[in-house]
Amino acid sequence: MTRMDDRLRAVNADERRALRDRCRWVHGPGPRTPGQELARVAAWCDANQVSFDAYGEGALVQDFEAQVAERLGAEAARFMPSGTMAQQIALRVWCERAGKRHFGMHPTSHVELHEQRGYARLHGLEATLVGPAGSPLLAEHFEGVAEPLAALLVELPIREAGGQLPSWEQLEALKTSVGESHTKLHLDGARLWECAPFYGRSYEAICAGFDSVYVSFYKGIGALAGAMLLGPRDFIEEAKRWQRRCGGNLVTLTPSVASAAMQLEERIAGMSRLHARALSMAEALSGVEGVSVLPDPPHTNMMHVFLRCDAEAAQDARDRFAEARGVWLFGGARPADAPGTCRIELYVGEAALEVRDEEIVEGFRAVLSAPQA
Repeated sequence: MTRMDDRLRAVNADERRALRDRCRWVHGPGPRTPGQELARVAAWCDANQVSFDAYGEGALVQDFEAQVAERLGAEAARFMPSGTMAQQIALRVWCERAGKRHFGMHPTSHVELHEQRGYARLHGLEATLVGPAGSPLLAEHFEGVAEPLAALLVELPIREAGGQLPSWEQLEALKTSVGESHTKLHLDGARLWECAPFYGRSYEAICAGFDSVYVSFYKGIGALAGAMLLGPRDFIEEAKRWQRRCGGNLVTLTPSVASAAMQLEERIAGMSRLHARALSMAEALSGVEGVSVLPDPPHTNMMHVFLRCDAEAAQDARDRFAEARGVWLFGGARPADAPGTCRIELYVGEAALEVRDEEIVEGFRAVLSAPQA
C-alpha cells in the first residue's frame, strides 16, 4: 500500500466520522465531543466541591468505591484505569494464592481475544477455554474440565455471542458447582449493569457467589476510561500492590472517577428502558427478510444482527442511508460464518430512543438491497 493510499483512507475515515456525528444513532451512545464531556465533568466537580485525589487516595475516589461496593455486596473495591489491568490482576492474585498458574475462561473472553495474551506474557498464567463459543458458560462445561483450576472467569453477558446470558437457574447452578470445587469464581462484569432487567434481581444478588467482580464505567455508563475491581478486603489490598507494580497507580484518577460517579445511578435507572427499546427493535428487525437477531429476543440492550449481504457492501449502504436520512444504523460489519453474510453488533443506548422502528427497518432494507461487492 502506498502513502497516497494511506492518505486517502485517512480522509475517507475522517469523512465517515463527520457523517456519523451529524446523524441520529441506532448503535451506541450518540455523538459527543471531548469538550462537551469534559465541561460536564468540570461543572459537576465545581458543584460538588471535588478535590483531586493523590494516587487514588481522596474522598471522591474512596466514597465512590464504597458506593459501588455496597451496591454489589462486596467488602472492598479499587478503582483502576482499565478492565484489562483489573482482570489480569484478579487472575494473578487468585492463581498465586492457589499455588496454580492455571485458570479457565470462555473461548470468547476479552482476556483471550483482545489482550494479546497478557495473562501469559506478563503474569505467566495458563488458560483452559471452557464451553462452546456460541453459548454462555454453564456448570456442565465447568464440570467437564479435567485439570483443577485456580479460578474461573465468567462473563455476563457474553458480548461475542450477542450479549447472551444464562438463565437464573443456570447461573446459580454454575456458582454452586464452582464453589463446591474450591475454585475461585471471578465475574467479568464489563456489561454487568445491563444484566439486571433480564434477571429482575439486584446487582448484589447477581454478584453473590462470585469471589471477585470487575465492572466497567465507560461502556454502559458512558463515563471516561475506568474500571473497578471488587472482592474481599485482603484480596483488594493485594490487588492494590499489583496495580502499582503494573503502572496503574496514576497520580490522579479524579477526572475518570468524577465522570463515572456523576452519572452511575442515572444510567443504571435507565437500563430497563434501554432493554425494552432493544426488544422492540429486535422484533421489528425480525420481520425483515435477510435479517436475523442473536439472541432473539435480546437478553440485554445489545444484540448481534446477521445480514444476508457482504460486509463491505453493508457499510457502504449504511453510509448512503446516513447521507439520505440522517440515521447512523451501526458501527462496523464483519463477515459471518455463512458465505455471503455479515454480522454487526447493536448496542442500544439513549440515542436509539430518538429513532423510530420504521426508520430502522427502512435502513436495513436499504442495506440489504444494495449492490454487492
